[in-house]
Amino acid sequence: MEIREGLLYSKNHEWVKVLDGKAKIGITDYAQSKLGDIVFVELPEIGKELKKGEVICILESVKAASDVYSAVDCSVEEVNDRLSNEPELLNKSPYDDGWICIVSMKNKDQPKELLSPESYKKETEK
Repeated sequence: MEIREGLLYSKNHEWVKVLDGKAKIGITDYAQSKLGDIVFVELPEIGKELKKGEVICILESVKAASDVYSAVDCSVEEVNDRLSNEPELLNKSPYDDGWICIVSMKNKDQPKELLSPESYKKETEK
C-alpha cells in the first residue's frame, strides 16, 4: 500500500494536495484496494458547493457502491473527465491519473485538521 509524502489524508481515505488556495482530491491506494475494481464514477458537478464531510462523488466497484467525502468546505472547480470513460484509473493510478476533482477551498485552515502521511498510516493499521 502506497501512502505518499506531500499529501494530507482524511479518515475516510481521501487524499488532498493543497495548491495555493485550491485542493486536488482523490482516494487513497488503501481505499481503492478495499473497493476492488472500480467500474463507474459519478463525478461532482462543476460549481457544486460542499461542506466538509458531504458526499463529493460516488464510486461503484464490483464489490459495492461507495461515497467519497469532501475533506474541506469547497466549491468544485474542475473534474477529471477521464474517469467517466476510464474509472479503472482510480485503481491503477489513484495519486496521479486517478484524481477526482480540484476544488476552491472556503477555509484555508481546514487542511490543518487532516492527517499527515504518518498519522494516516497508523489509521490504516488499526
